[in-house]
Amino acid sequence: MFTSLQRLIFASTLLTTASFVQASHQCDADRVSLQVLGSGGPEFTDNRASSSYLIKLDNRARILLDTGAGSGINFEKSGAKIEDLDAILFSHLHVDHSADLPAFIKASFFTPRRSDLLIYGPAGNRVMPSTSTFIRRNFGPQGSYSYLQNFVEPDQRSAYKIQTTDVPLTPLEISNYALNDDISLQAIPVNHGPIAATAWRVNIAGCSISFTGDMSNQYDTFSTLAKGSDIIVAHNAVPESAFGVAARLHMLPSDIGKIAGETKPEKLVISHRMNRSLGKEAQTEAEIRKQYNGDIIFANDLDIIQLEP
Repeated sequence: MFTSLQRLIFASTLLTTASFVQASHQCDADRVSLQVLGSGGPEFTDNRASSSYLIKLDNRARILLDTGAGSGINFEKSGAKIEDLDAILFSHLHVDHSADLPAFIKASFFTPRRSDLLIYGPAGNRVMPSTSTFIRRNFGPQGSYSYLQNFVEPDQRSAYKIQTTDVPLTPLEISNYALNDDISLQAIPVNHGPIAATAWRVNIAGCSISFTGDMSNQYDTFSTLAKGSDIIVAHNAVPESAFGVAARLHMLPSDIGKIAGETKPEKLVISHRMNRSLGKEAQTEAEIRKQYNGDIIFANDLDIIQLEP
């Protein structure tokens, strides 16, 4: 729980950030698109790839968020190219959000990529390793895929290097990262039970796309981070009737409705659709509609979401 002083400081900081973003908000909608590479969870019975999203600018892949199982295949189906990516972002490091990363790194060997690959994800806590440790445990000299260590070891030759940034898990703190003239990133810690997790906002060509990742919304900080976003991707892993551990880890549809009502995105994309929420779309939408009247899209793999010009 946060103190009143912490919330006051946070609100002041977010107001400044949100004012800046909205003041400079001139979305080149025809240049930006979001493609869903994975709309499911960790199950093998939902007929979906696990969580993954691709943001394109001028029809080129620029940002990949999460790399759940099956996302590599759908990345290929999307027509995207690894050499075009500016960065890979992780909401957290659960298997259904990260399992295909080694496949992406190995596949990059067969591309003309020459620029370093930026990877951002949460810092570690008592349960989960930091993203930089995760990368070392996968690709370092003692890693599971140590034969790919040339991508992380500075003294070994490779076409490019992986550069990893750990996003601080300081409560109520927004982290800002400027990639280039077209793209900047913002992240904030969110509550996914004991798991180190962050929500993301990607500002690209004047447009903004925000991702809740897996969270319970216990911190109640996502809405201000995402205020003014053109698209919000919200994870719907559980139905409104969920309780216990499931509800402590994930948002109920009413939580999604609250966020959408506060942020008012042009489009609300419902993803991370697991068996316990599949088939309950009518009930889920009814809960959301109590607080949000905009466009709701229940995501499927390879869906392309365009912004309105």
